[in-house]
Amino acid sequence: MVTRERPTLEAVARRAGVSRATVSRVVNGSTTVAVAIRDAVNAAVQELGYVPNQAARSLVTQRTESIALILPETASRVFSDDLFFPAVIRGVSQELEAADKQLVLMMAGSPASHGRVERYAMAGHVDGVMFASMHGADPLPGALARLGIPVVCSGRPMTPAESPVPYVDVDHFGGVAQAVAHLVAGGRRRIATIAGPQDMVAGVDRLNGYRAALEEAGLSGHVAVGDFTRDSGVRAMAQLLADDPELDGVFVASDMMAHGALRALKDSGRTVPDDVAVIGFDDFEISRYSDPPLTTVRQPIVDMGRTMARQMLGLVNDDLDVPQSVVLATELVVRASA
Repeated sequence: MVTRERPTLEAVARRAGVSRATVSRVVNGSTTVAVAIRDAVNAAVQELGYVPNQAARSLVTQRTESIALILPETASRVFSDDLFFPAVIRGVSQELEAADKQLVLMMAGSPASHGRVERYAMAGHVDGVMFASMHGADPLPGALARLGIPVVCSGRPMTPAESPVPYVDVDHFGGVAQAVAHLVAGGRRRIATIAGPQDMVAGVDRLNGYRAALEEAGLSGHVAVGDFTRDSGVRAMAQLLADDPELDGVFVASDMMAHGALRALKDSGRTVPDDVAVIGFDDFEISRYSDPPLTTVRQPIVDMGRTMARQMLGLVNDDLDVPQSVVLATELVVRASA
């Protein structure tokens, strides 16, 4: 069996009629080479089937062409039935693939894994780090940013002001205001909420938004807290029914918790929306098929991932116009549950 030799940089240079150094500059993305010469080199690359040696290229560019996405959650949570993480990953990977970058997915749901992530990034294995689903005042994004590593967060990070990092978020307040106003307009007056985790910006902001919207309507309500999972929605809804058996509306801070709330209401003999109107937050596809279909606040999760990736690519390429923050709009999607 005859093995075909891998085309070399020198072979490309001979085919294009240029120097080896010129070929190296073209394949490493230099924009200072004349267009005609660049076209000749690229044509030779295609004709010969030349594939750059990534290890050698990294020595020249000081780039790994890899970007890490850190999920500060356990693997069991990331790969559960929560659809937030797949949507973020899909958006990030679409944008990075278009830019010919490799996505490195890492989970950091424990203090030990935080240390592993920090060591991995500091060792130069990736060109930048993105964080999603941040909990508490996590010092890791700020620590990496201070070391000169490009960092972007999904959601406004709970970090000290002296170590800000760019982030992408959604309009939690606006979305909750729409949800509560819709319940009030439908005649609901005993409106409770199932809030998200209070160590996450999304959980805090949606609860604050609920309280502000209820105050503006001249109403008060009961609060139960879940962790964005379906089971926590079941438990929280049972607690709210015990606190106020006459409640007639509930805003739930995630679709998965809202699905749990629908089950708890059905088990208690309440009908939705006749007895209790329910609104969630996310607009996962499965919410169209719940019983009844779920009214919810749509947040553009895939777009959030894509926007994070675009911010990261800008930082990696030393773009001075990368915005410090991007807040994406939400939209109330009305279905049968409210």
